[in-house]
Amino acid sequence: MENVVVIKCGGSTLASLSSDFFEGIAAMKQKGKHPIIVHGGGPAINQMLDEEKVETEFVDGLRKTTPEVLKAAEKVLTGHVSDGLVSCLQQAGVKAIGLSGVDEHLLEAVSVDIEKLGLVGDIEQVNTKILKRYIEADFIPVIAPIAVNQTYGKLNVNADSAASAVAKAMKAAELMFVTDVDGILCEGQLEENITVTTIESFIENGVIYGGMIPKVNAAKNSLTGQIEKVTIANGNGKNKNKDGTLKGTSIVKDTASTF
Repeated sequence: MENVVVIKCGGSTLASLSSDFFEGIAAMKQKGKHPIIVHGGGPAINQMLDEEKVETEFVDGLRKTTPEVLKAAEKVLTGHVSDGLVSCLQQAGVKAIGLSGVDEHLLEAVSVDIEKLGLVGDIEQVNTKILKRYIEADFIPVIAPIAVNQTYGKLNVNADSAASAVAKAMKAAELMFVTDVDGILCEGQLEENITVTTIESFIENGVIYGGMIPKVNAAKNSLTGQIEKVTIANGNGKNKNKDGTLKGTSIVKDTASTF
């Protein structure tokens, strides 16, 4: 399927997503592209765990996903977060449907390290038939990264990893990371298109620094297979192209790159 764009919305940016952002996604669809949203829900999950007094254990800075933690995460992701995104998309004039990775085995995963991290998985397979079916019916799929596993039932999956896996399986042309920044700025100007080699130079020269480094490295490392570009865009939706679609910094492969 051509013109697929996978959009990853991190949990920390969900509260700041604006109507402009959702209108940008609607404009994308009107231009013949097929958006798929994969979302996280970190802060909302933390709040739910506090409210329900679920005891949590941290291993090397990562929360161990016990059955109780997974139950709370699933409730937040497939309920509150997914429903909110679907509602906002509908208000922007497009049809959307919330999906859990468990639905019809949409996302199948293997466990990472049950003893150390608990019910955490890496995606092994994406059921693309389900996504194509909804896209052909004119829906935008909104995916919560809970995956199914034959041994353990359900596994929690990192939203970045889930978005990348969906993009590769759907042979997406573009993967977009929605953040709280406009993109990469050089001397105050937004770099709309940039190559991997230039990124490496910008990091070395200090143009890209601090919290932007892991963002661009994650984007750069997602440039595999048929993914032609990875875009970092702001969830406030203020930066747009003339046709109303979202604009940020698009990172593209170059001949010197091994990615």
